[in-house]
Amino acid sequence: MLFHVRMDVRLPADLPAAARDDLVAREMAYSQELQRKGKWPQIWRITGEYANFSVFDVEDNDELHGILSNLPLFPFMDIHVTPLARHPSKIDG
Repeated sequence: MLFHVRMDVRLPADLPAAARDDLVAREMAYSQELQRKGKWPQIWRITGEYANFSVFDVEDNDELHGILSNLPLFPFMDIHVTPLARHPSKIDG
């Protein structure tokens, strides 16, 4: 199943720099592992925001929920999920 996910990160202003750097490094490692496994085939930064649009390719809602809730930045994110279906006008290729 494909899902379009918007993630807006809202880190606390008083978060110590070392804690922030650790969170960001763990987030990058986790997201890159999921990309290599094909679970997170697309990620795009939203210009001018600490946010991204992503596409996830997972088995079901529960798998997506598990992936998202395990993101190191999850406690600091607003997440909006949209299930995707194939469009009848899409040309294969």
